[in-house]
Amino acid sequence: MSDYPKFVEIHEEGPREGFQIEPGPIPTSEKIRLIEALAETGLHHIQVCSFVNTRLVPGWADAEATVEGFTAKPGVHYTGLWFNSNGLDRALAFKDKLTLTGSISLTASEGFTRKNLNRSHEENLAAMRKLTGVHLAHGVKVNRIGVMAAFGCNYQGDITPAQVVSTVADGMAIAAEQNTKIEVISLADTMGWAAPHRIERVIGEVRARWPEQTIALHLHDTRGLAVANAAAAMRLGVAQFDSTVGGLGGCPFAGQKGAAGNICTEELALLCAEMGIDTGIDLDRLIEVGRMAEAIVGHVLPSELIHAGSLDAFRRQAA
Repeated sequence: MSDYPKFVEIHEEGPREGFQIEPGPIPTSEKIRLIEALAETGLHHIQVCSFVNTRLVPGWADAEATVEGFTAKPGVHYTGLWFNSNGLDRALAFKDKLTLTGSISLTASEGFTRKNLNRSHEENLAAMRKLTGVHLAHGVKVNRIGVMAAFGCNYQGDITPAQVVSTVADGMAIAAEQNTKIEVISLADTMGWAAPHRIERVIGEVRARWPEQTIALHLHDTRGLAVANAAAAMRLGVAQFDSTVGGLGGCPFAGQKGAAGNICTEELALLCAEMGIDTGIDLDRLIEVGRMAEAIVGHVLPSELIHAGSLDAFRRQAA
């Protein structure tokens, strides 16, 4: 039985996710230009940068300059990413411009935890327990659990729904210890292992255990199934997705050089439009921003739509 949402909330991560992996360097002014253009498409959530170790992610050495430089549009939530207290301190300097919320960030694969964060699962739990306390001490609410590699891992192979449920339970235990309420469980297909049947099984088991929490998806298009996976999730009522304009990005620690990045924002928006699901996005304007992103990075991006154009554009021609 399907339960499609009437509205899908799209969280744009193209600037942060894309510019962390581009060999670059991408000028700060171009990052700002893309952020400001995205805000004019109807998107209301844009992740603009990473406050991370600049030695490991040199593409975001200019995080502060980028946040300082863009003009915020009223009604748009701008966010950043960080993994430790140093990153949080950097983000707090922009608390009047960025929407700051904390996440208990875990991984269903210990192999990827070690590759991505150089920690064991238990070490990461300890780090998240400490970071959650730091967030709350600074008045930053922690209302989200993120699970990376929730559908499979290049280092550990298939990930079972039971492993995902166990990982979420670890996060819930941290939240309970810190007396903070989790509202969103975000499941990430970090390395592109998901297929519709995996989406259905994992969402089904997570929802059965925590029926009150919103489930969000962070899908990668590594093997071309991201749109199919999004459709499967929407059929189950999932109404919140991360995406990147043009398909910018990819995880630099996934061990798959040259793989496609996240689900393309404009392709996700097209899927919703054709299914009669509202996103609030001006698709034709978003396609133009996708073309801008391709010009900024100087190479072809994975999005088919920025090259083909929207269906409505052809409908207007045919009318």
